[in-house]
Amino acid sequence: MATSTTTPANTVTNWFGNVVSHPAVIVDAHSVDDIIAVLKNPAKYPAPVRAVGSNHSTAPCGTADGGTLIRMKMNQILNINPGGNPPTITAQADCTHLQMAKALQAQKLQFYVNTEIGSLSAGSASCAGTKDASFPGEYGQVGSYVIGVKMVLPSGELLEVTEAENPALMQLVRSSYGLFGVIYEVTYQVKALTPMHVHHTTYSLADFLKALPDFQALGYSIMYYMFPFVDKITVEFRKYNPTATGDPAHFPWVLRNQLWGTTGPKAGHDIEQNFSVPAIRYGIIDSFNAFWRSQLENVVVGDNTLPADQIIDYPPVSNDSRYTFSLFAFPEAEFPAAITDFYKFCNDYYKQKGYRSNLLYVGYRIAQDQKALLSYSWDGPVLTLDPVSTANPGWEDFLVAYNQWCSDRNGLPLLNQTPDLTPAILQKAYGSRLTQLNEARKQYDPGDRLLNDYFRVLLSI
Repeated sequence: MATSTTTPANTVTNWFGNVVSHPAVIVDAHSVDDIIAVLKNPAKYPAPVRAVGSNHSTAPCGTADGGTLIRMKMNQILNINPGGNPPTITAQADCTHLQMAKALQAQKLQFYVNTEIGSLSAGSASCAGTKDASFPGEYGQVGSYVIGVKMVLPSGELLEVTEAENPALMQLVRSSYGLFGVIYEVTYQVKALTPMHVHHTTYSLADFLKALPDFQALGYSIMYYMFPFVDKITVEFRKYNPTATGDPAHFPWVLRNQLWGTTGPKAGHDIEQNFSVPAIRYGIIDSFNAFWRSQLENVVVGDNTLPADQIIDYPPVSNDSRYTFSLFAFPEAEFPAAITDFYKFCNDYYKQKGYRSNLLYVGYRIAQDQKALLSYSWDGPVLTLDPVSTANPGWEDFLVAYNQWCSDRNGLPLLNQTPDLTPAILQKAYGSRLTQLNEARKQYDPGDRLLNDYFRVLLSI
């Protein structure tokens, strides 16, 4: 029998630990009835009501100060339909991306988007923004392949939304960030498992920009690691390779995931702690990054790798290997100027303020995508500039400057992965689409039961 657990006022953080919330009540939801009980009893379960899974967002989407935090504990795969048209997987909202990817792989299926963060929950993926480099002819946002959800509305009533029956509402739901209702079940469109080629090449920034137009013509998906302090960029090229033979190579992604998800952040953290002189500290970090580039070029290579192997199994509770990040996307035509200015911005900021990230910077090329109303690639393909850090001293001030710098250059943020947003930055990026989302939100939640302070401020348009 499903039960809910309530506790008195608590301090709750996101996975990284830098977004803090103080809900009055916490509920562990093991069933749909547990969610309904919360939403139908505002006296016992005050607003705002927010639901979280792994709580990996770098922005305060899941904060519920003075309200009710629902911790989703519904994590079962309900159905995999390999013979469907299209093939699908249906799972409860707290089922993780890695958990589902492994189950799909066992049936020779895969996600379209095998995004890096394995603890991404189905509920979050269905209504919040994500990022991953698009393969030609495909989207790069996980939610674009969500074709159905079931949710509990603020009234306590149930609602099912599907792409087939109501694509316009599905488009809204994919950008709803839990503001329409609490999603408890998700259905994804999936595809046949296909081997994947991967290799890496390092360029100077100038050489990268010369080669950039050719990458898409060659049929590659691209992610890139940026090193603005040494004028280098390492590009990860992925391409489906259906004619691959032999056994899949697992080690390339095992090494990449170990370096990117554990060793790299741990090194950045420890170097920051143990070397107080900036020239020495960042000299060591630059040497580590050179090692990282060599491993990418020489070891993270293969003609027959499995897409799900890209997904990183992060621990449920973060440790000294944790990292945080931000994101802005830039229209493809404007990206060469943006990344050139970004390299200069990072170097100038370090000279003027003495701060630079103790990790690196990454980015992705994402195809045009209108499946979600607040898609950052709504108007065309985009490429991103994403600082990554262990939140070393100066990180927060850097983000404020970075946000404004990006906004001034027509950058588009993500509401859940771009910290320290302002209403002005968000309004400039999304304009009338933001208004449209807010009007729809009011229809489903006229009493603002699900609206926390974070969204209340950002949607004050």
